[in-house]
Amino acid sequence: MDQENHVFEQDLKKEVRPGGPFLMQLLFKEPVGLPDKERMSAVMARHLGQVECFWHDEKGAGFAAWHYKSEFKDGPVPPQLMITSCSSFSGADFDAFQKSQMWDCMEERDRIFTECQYQVIATDLLAAGLSARERAQLDMDFMEALAELYPACEAIYFQASGKLFPIGRIRGHQIPREDRFVYFAVNARFFNIQGTDDMLVDTVGMSTLFLPDVQYHFHGMDPNWVVNHAYNMASYLFDNENPIKDGDTIDGIADGEMNRAVQWVCRYEQALIQPAREVIDVSMGAYASGNRDRQEGE
Repeated sequence: MDQENHVFEQDLKKEVRPGGPFLMQLLFKEPVGLPDKERMSAVMARHLGQVECFWHDEKGAGFAAWHYKSEFKDGPVPPQLMITSCSSFSGADFDAFQKSQMWDCMEERDRIFTECQYQVIATDLLAAGLSARERAQLDMDFMEALAELYPACEAIYFQASGKLFPIGRIRGHQIPREDRFVYFAVNARFFNIQGTDDMLVDTVGMSTLFLPDVQYHFHGMDPNWVVNHAYNMASYLFDNENPIKDGDTIDGIADGEMNRAVQWVCRYEQALIQPAREVIDVSMGAYASGNRDRQEGE
């Protein structure tokens, strides 16, 4: 992982709303039409189970995913999957901060943003009442249906995490079903702290599932090791519906590998880097940076 040479400022006025809509931008070189209702219904049903197309016109399409039920005060409601018609897209709308964390397509990022001038936006609605596992499955099956419905798609941008994937990485993936959300929709970011030897790794994207992101403020360790640890933590939180309590310890890293002999303390704190949100801050023992006013393990 190589960090680009940009200087950024904190902007914690930017906030994230837990459980908010899961939004994907499909990017295209040329304008595309909306697939016909019958084809859309067939592809969506193949990926998502029973669906009902309740809207299909020149502005887009909407589907009720009856295989799932979100729990609301008035009773269970099927989540809705919305797809807009094609509209203009400008890669110039993405700033250097956003582009610096697109690790999955650094070599293709500028080409994609230059060549792609059109987009289709897809999102879920009424999905916040699903469990984390159900919503992750819904959104990832939706992603795969969209990749099939739009063969001219060049890339998909995941708004909540800031990840950009060339479409070939999505169509050809071999990621297990239970790991797809963390792989595609959660981003582990890396920053150097200006004027110090400190570094910061954090995740974004977990809040869509009402799960916490994780954060590491540290020095003296290979950041690639920490990024791997962050993804492992995200998977653990997802698989176990976040069992971490304030003050709990987790296995740390020794010689690049997770090691039970190394225990790192977890605290719930506010994120150091935007967007503003509560995160699990992982104190890396001798490698930890910053002012930590509580004793480890107390």
